Amino acid sequence: MIETTNPNLVPVYAEIFLMIGASAILLIDMFLSESKRNLTYYMSLAVLAVCAYLSWLDYAAGTTVYTFNNMFVSDPMSNLLKLFTYLAVAITLIYSRQYVTERGMMSGNLGGEFYVLALFSMLGQMIMISGNNMLIIYLGLELMSLSLYALVALRRDHAVSTEASMKYFILGALASGFLLYGISMLYGATGSLDIGEISKFSSQGLANHTILVFGIVFVVAGLAFKLGAVPFHMWVPDVYQGSPTAVTLLLGAAPKLAAFAICMRILVEALLPMAKDWQMMLMVLAVMSLAIGNLTAIAQTNLKRMLAYSTIAQTGFVLLGLMSGVVGGSAGNAEAAYGSAMYYSITYVLTTLGTFGLIMLLARSGFEAEELNDFRGLSKRSPWFAAVMSILLFSLAGVPPMMGFAAKFAVLQAVLSTGAVWLTVLAVMFSLIGAFYYLRVVKVMWFDEPVDNTAIAVPFDMRATLTANGIAIVVLGIFAGPLLAACMNAMRSTLGT
Repeated sequence: MIETTNPNLVPVYAEIFLMIGASAILLIDMFLSESKRNLTYYMSLAVLAVCAYLSWLDYAAGTTVYTFNNMFVSDPMSNLLKLFTYLAVAITLIYSRQYVTERGMMSGNLGGEFYVLALFSMLGQMIMISGNNMLIIYLGLELMSLSLYALVALRRDHAVSTEASMKYFILGALASGFLLYGISMLYGATGSLDIGEISKFSSQGLANHTILVFGIVFVVAGLAFKLGAVPFHMWVPDVYQGSPTAVTLLLGAAPKLAAFAICMRILVEALLPMAKDWQMMLMVLAVMSLAIGNLTAIAQTNLKRMLAYSTIAQTGFVLLGLMSGVVGGSAGNAEAAYGSAMYYSITYVLTTLGTFGLIMLLARSGFEAEELNDFRGLSKRSPWFAAVMSILLFSLAGVPPMMGFAAKFAVLQAVLSTGAVWLTVLAVMFSLIGAFYYLRVVKVMWFDEPVDNTAIAVPFDMRATLTANGIAIVVLGIFAGPLLAACMNAMRSTLGT
């Protein structure tokens, strides 16, 4: 571990480059004609590629570096999550290019705001992932949230999108208030906003236990909102359905990795000695999310709304991993539990990218392929893309040998090692219930007659990326070891420092 008090800019190179790159794209885009707006798309992908290279160098070094007076940390966990964040945003931009162009989100006064706001929201996520101070984490969270609020309302002539944006903004502000109030209570109890200092105070019993627990309640409530866990899930289905599908993907993929990161920073790194208190809260949130997410999804006929409730249920599994790290006061299970939760988060993001990508694939100007009936007979129109969608849905359902099965198995193994057999059985039962609404889509695609025989026109980059996305889900499911081991090693490094 390397500790520096003077500003060491090397660990922050990716963030600095992203900020400069996003600002440059915003300025250059102002002078581009509509016929040349594709340049904004290519510049955005180039910025992501350079950022990925810079973060890869830090990840390959394998060191933990603190800078800016310990407010920013670069460690294996943060760099691995950043690499998958770049991948998620890049895939989202590839899937979205045709969609945003056809809907006029890249024309007139709007220009390249979609790409610029996507990059700035990612900058907020990177700050959240590497934040080692409560204030820095909160600033990253607000930068991400403000960009996403604007993105949801980007189609200003679309009443449903505007309504979704208002709901997201109001409830997001409420959740930020919860989190900020909780942070203020932690500061009042420990006298510091630094993650390490809070951990020291809580482990040595120097802080007032009652105030700490009071602060944890509000912090967990704020984190649960960002994760979309029950009972703080009310925004998820409305915002997912009301947003343009490209924005829904920006909301539902990469931010989940940043939300997982701040759960690790605040609950594990800062408040691990208080695990007995917050683990019980997470268990309740997990069980409710699994129950309400899976049961409510069965009644949905709108695919985006169904996938929103699916997200809530998948969040339940992430919370199960996070609540399994400390058993009987011992953190012996921490590496396996938190590593499995991180692996599950990555798996969910890779899978959800493809599912929303297929929804955008079938959409065309003036038509949103959001309803279950829109996927009827897809196998007769395009057997390959029906197969890709089936793979993704099987992964979400946890069917072997898909990646989702390996992720669910890792989490359930961590839960079972705590001795909570009843909780493991409950999670399996709700997964079986959830398989119904995933398999229903598969049935509609393969066994129903199509209602639309229009040829599916797909740009080459989108076709290639969707194909790679589907294949990756199978390959990473069969050969789950390397990525799972990388997550475990990242956790070992994080917990060791």
